[in-house]
Amino acid sequence: MLKILIPTIMLVPVTWLTPSKWLWSSALTNSLIIAFLSLTWLKWTSETGWSTLNKLMATDPLSTPLLILSCWLLPLMIMASQNHTTNSPINRQRTYITLLISLQIFLILAFSATELILFYIMFEATLIPTLLIITRWGNQAERLNAGTYFLFYTLAGSLPLLVALLILQNNSGSLSLLTLQYSNPLNLYSTTDKLWWTACLLAFLVKMPLYGIHLWLPKAHVEAPIAGSMVLAAVLLKLGGYGMMRLLTILSPLTKEMSYPFIILALWGIIMAGSICLRQTDLKSLIAYSSVSHMGLVAAAILIQTPWAFAGALILMIAHGLTSSALFCLANTNYERTHSRTMMLARGLQTTLPLMTTWWFISNLANLALPPLPNLMGELIIITSLFNWSPWTIVLTGLGTLITAAYSLYLFLTTQRGPLTNHLAPTDPTHTREHLLITLHLIPLLLLIIKPELIWNWTF
Repeated sequence: MLKILIPTIMLVPVTWLTPSKWLWSSALTNSLIIAFLSLTWLKWTSETGWSTLNKLMATDPLSTPLLILSCWLLPLMIMASQNHTTNSPINRQRTYITLLISLQIFLILAFSATELILFYIMFEATLIPTLLIITRWGNQAERLNAGTYFLFYTLAGSLPLLVALLILQNNSGSLSLLTLQYSNPLNLYSTTDKLWWTACLLAFLVKMPLYGIHLWLPKAHVEAPIAGSMVLAAVLLKLGGYGMMRLLTILSPLTKEMSYPFIILALWGIIMAGSICLRQTDLKSLIAYSSVSHMGLVAAAILIQTPWAFAGALILMIAHGLTSSALFCLANTNYERTHSRTMMLARGLQTTLPLMTTWWFISNLANLALPPLPNLMGELIIITSLFNWSPWTIVLTGLGTLITAAYSLYLFLTTQRGPLTNHLAPTDPTHTREHLLITLHLIPLLLLIIKPELIWNWTF
């Protein structure tokens, strides 16, 4: 564990001491080495137990894929941001890279924490660098408003969680994930216990986000710079799902009765967020709402608490992380050329940037869950487990799948097909950096087709 964490922490002084001409290349090389080293976590010794243990940190088959996704994303964020910040003063560029590195440090500590209070502190700590990235490096004037939404939704949701964790510490005497599962089951039946259950889950449902408390997400995505959008879509939304998976096993007796309204909201959110996507004109906003739709499926799966649903949720979280991050990178390449997020202004790009259209096509097919991609594995397992829980859910999940296919095709056809607009005729050609960036998103996604048990071994 420390062989990844210590080099990541040491990236901060390296960033500040490197000569300016080597800044981006050294940050990228070092973070790529750390990302490849993190793949060693995939080799765990026991099928279901914890490994690489120390007093505060450990990995198990649930946290391992999310940890590797977090490490894999840092070099990609650095690669995507290079052009965006190239005109900034050098100290501002160093600050930007430092914020991205600090975000990775907090995420590694959050996903590998064995103490719930450490997880909570790191869960909250990710807020600070993300907020600074959105409000300082965002593109439009609305970024402060978006930062305020992000801050207050997250804080208002997670303060009840802190109180709930302190009560749990008081009742059980420990907050260690290693021992909580073996402690006496909690007798939760009173109204106060129901409020406590809601407090435990609210922070994670806001972070996911559940439909109805999702309004911070499109704003934050649209106003954030490319690295902010990537890390929000790929990893920070997954913190909510991960926290729910860890806590629900402890709160088990109440979940069966209390989860109904949240499951209904999540399933309704799949339809509503998908329908909103169908009438979006803003490219980043469409991708952000598609994340709400996919996370609705994950939230519903986690709340029904069956092994199949948990496995499907984990697969879909990893697959969605890679896919939506790739889509945001593609949206950024469009934005750097057209200086507009309006989809109609960027139409017909297939004639000038044909290879970029190929990347758009593959990413959109992944987003609509084309077989045999992991996105389909996750969605099928979740839909099957929801159908087993209640046959009526097939109406909502089936309709959600159709809408997902519709808006993915709408996104592709609007941005790539049709006549090229006059102002795009003198477009800059694509760079090797951009093609490498998308390739590094799509290669792990395609390789997971060959060995999917790496991300679903946790429950099967």
